[in-house]
Amino acid sequence: MRMLHTMLRVGDLDRSISFYTEILGMRLLRRQDYPEGKFTLAFVGYGDETDHTVLELTYNWDEDHYDMGTGYGHIAIEVDDVYKAADAIRDKGGRILREAGPMNAGTTIIAFVEDPDGYPIELIGARH
Repeated sequence: MRMLHTMLRVGDLDRSISFYTEILGMRLLRRQDYPEGKFTLAFVGYGDETDHTVLELTYNWDEDHYDMGTGYGHIAIEVDDVYKAADAIRDKGGRILREAGPMNAGTTIIAFVEDPDGYPIELIGARH
């Protein structure tokens, strides 16, 4: 078994694809419209789906906003340098929720950014 993807419902698919590809550096792997179901799926990630876990962005044509549940936490992305990654995301127009620095009660360097739909994304420093 392996984890394939995590699905996020998004209110504006093009805006979300731009965020994940242009700001976070992922690639658009595939995109498919389903007219009978009135939705579009787009898959983004850092590598091919055969070898990597990816994000499925689901756009329901009749919805432009979703409420964040209290059970949802965040997506985590490993980066070489959290400080540089947060600065690069900010420079490209991304929103920083928590500046880079040591985690609470620990030494791991983290930061949090937010995607266009309000989903938090944790940046975690690579362990070398």
